[in-house]
Amino acid sequence: MTDAARSLYIAQPALSRAIRDLERELGMTLFARSGRGVVVTAQGRRVVKLAKEALDAVHEIEALATQTHSGGGELRVASPPSLEAGLAGRLLPAYVAEHPGVRVQIVRCDGRDGVVNAIREQRADVGLTDLPVPADLVSHPVERQEIVLVSPPGLDLPESVPMTRLNGLRLVLPPPGSARRKEFDQLFATFGVRPVVAVEADERGGWLATARTASASVLWHRGTSDQAVRAGLVVRSFDPPLRRVVAVVHTRRRLAGAAQDFLNVAEHASAV
Repeated sequence: MTDAARSLYIAQPALSRAIRDLERELGMTLFARSGRGVVVTAQGRRVVKLAKEALDAVHEIEALATQTHSGGGELRVASPPSLEAGLAGRLLPAYVAEHPGVRVQIVRCDGRDGVVNAIREQRADVGLTDLPVPADLVSHPVERQEIVLVSPPGLDLPESVPMTRLNGLRLVLPPPGSARRKEFDQLFATFGVRPVVAVEADERGGWLATARTASASVLWHRGTSDQAVRAGLVVRSFDPPLRRVVAVVHTRRRLAGAAQDFLNVAEHASAV
């Protein structure tokens, strides 16, 4: 149960409650509980087999419907600005190459909360965001990103920067009250550090230029750090390394053909 809950990115008690609710709804016992754990019952194995057959049938119907649409359909992907570069630079070209008939729209959102709301309100078919997300959404981890410190040259900092060195360090940050700023503030609170706010800017695309002109540092992603190097800035890791898990997320329902194909492409890219 613990391993299953971890793979679903939900709490173990929530998973146990969901199973108990399902057993109560069906009026049958799916798991036999003992002091050493749980075992799937004969009824439980039968339910799993029938459920897989039903879901496979639904998937085949959706795939058939997708094939009959001449235009290939539409895909709406919700993403915060911080992940758009990777989405547009890697995932979307791979997806479009395999599915040229699908029209793709990026739904730009304000941080993780914006992506979650776009999925819940059905303004997007899938979303790309960092974890964790609420338990009513399904997440498929596809990438583990390292967060690095980007600074102007000449700063007296080691190659691997301890988090304590953020105390008093001038940083470029999002505006107060924004979803992204809340994530930064939570990170700082976790490590008990208080950087100095040098500049507050909403548009992340201009942060690197701002960092150079304002002699301030930026928290960036290793995957797009080549932009910082080209701008003449210095990229340093944190000690210990600071990472976040990025996932494709969607509601708890069978995905339509175009969205399922996008998930397949993302998971394949992650495996590669």
